[in-house]
Amino acid sequence: MGTRPQRKCEANPSTSHGELSVYVKNFEILTKSLLPLPDKYHGLTDVDKRYRQRYVDMIANPEVADVFRTRAKVVSEIRKTMESFGFIEVETPVLQGAAGGAEARPFITHHNSLQRDLYLRIATELHLKRMLVGGLEKVYEIGRIFRNEGISTRHNPEFTTIEMYEAYSDYESMMNLAEEIVTRCAMATHGKLRVDYQGTEISLERPWRRETMHSLVKEATGIDFNSFGEDVESAKNAARGIKTESNENISLQTCSSVGHVLNEVFETVVESSLVQPTFVLDYPVEISPLAKPHRRYAGLTERFELFICGREIGNAFSELTDPIDQRGRFENQIKQHNAKRAAMKKEVKSTEGKNEEDDFSYEVTLDEDFLTSLEYGMPPASGMGLGIDRLVMLLTNSASIRDVIAFPVLKIQQ
Repeated sequence: MGTRPQRKCEANPSTSHGELSVYVKNFEILTKSLLPLPDKYHGLTDVDKRYRQRYVDMIANPEVADVFRTRAKVVSEIRKTMESFGFIEVETPVLQGAAGGAEARPFITHHNSLQRDLYLRIATELHLKRMLVGGLEKVYEIGRIFRNEGISTRHNPEFTTIEMYEAYSDYESMMNLAEEIVTRCAMATHGKLRVDYQGTEISLERPWRRETMHSLVKEATGIDFNSFGEDVESAKNAARGIKTESNENISLQTCSSVGHVLNEVFETVVESSLVQPTFVLDYPVEISPLAKPHRRYAGLTERFELFICGREIGNAFSELTDPIDQRGRFENQIKQHNAKRAAMKKEVKSTEGKNEEDDFSYEVTLDEDFLTSLEYGMPPASGMGLGIDRLVMLLTNSASIRDVIAFPVLKIQQ
């Protein structure tokens, strides 16, 4: 049986070999230690075991504990930044009657006393907007989000975000706030605005690049999707002719509009090339059900996503405040989702397997209470969500999201 003793001892340098030695007068066992630690020289190298037994990982590899110290520093700096701009931190429900604020497959649980199913939240957005209706003009929440979807180096079923909403502002304000948050976190953790990520130097010096989705797609493919108007088939035919790095076909089966085709091309061809910080602006209205219509360009919204190292770090928009328009957008979103469900059911029937990534079998429902809140009047506002896990990945040079989540979800060990 191993022990971790507390010793009371004296140093005695006068050995026959002149080495420092310890003369133990007494010791006390503080706790039992029944299992040996990994070899000191090689450490714990089994990646799967490192994630399953993080406590051993942190003992054997001290740099792992440093990642979580940095994570704590990032979260602390985010809170300081938000408070310095006059935002107040609030808490909203994890268990919700309707899973809204994003399009994602939710986890479902059952409340025995209420005799009803509830959903683990897939976003904090809709309840934070209710706070704006109630008169709190600058609010944010740092919280856990749950999505019953795939697992990869970028995705974990539960992850941490900060969502913030500011009355009487627009998405330009959120771009400035995103730059402020990320650069302050970089200075707090690195003391500089140039960081190395997996062998690539990332410059966080402001201002960051700002380009529209249409211009980035045209730059990468030579195709101007504005020229198609509402001709979905012509847009699909043009997209089919685009060569991708992996030589895979762009998935167009569920694209019901030119906006959907544009977004699919962007995600397949452009997204991975956005290594340096880039704000991608003005998304199609069809894929942005909660964003305000663009003040100058029909069919677009005042929305941006922030990309660094080829991955999305943040998502923001000038908020839609018209309850009638919002209801119509939600209803259209449900119709699109149900069409995808029907298409996937046909595909599943025609094949023996089932593609989990394209699983639209869950139901999407209207959040009537949120629509009611809008009917009382929500002030003009902007909002943004930032992925804290992905930000910590960048600032700790971590290749996988599992490296920055202390206890990630894993498959059952056989």
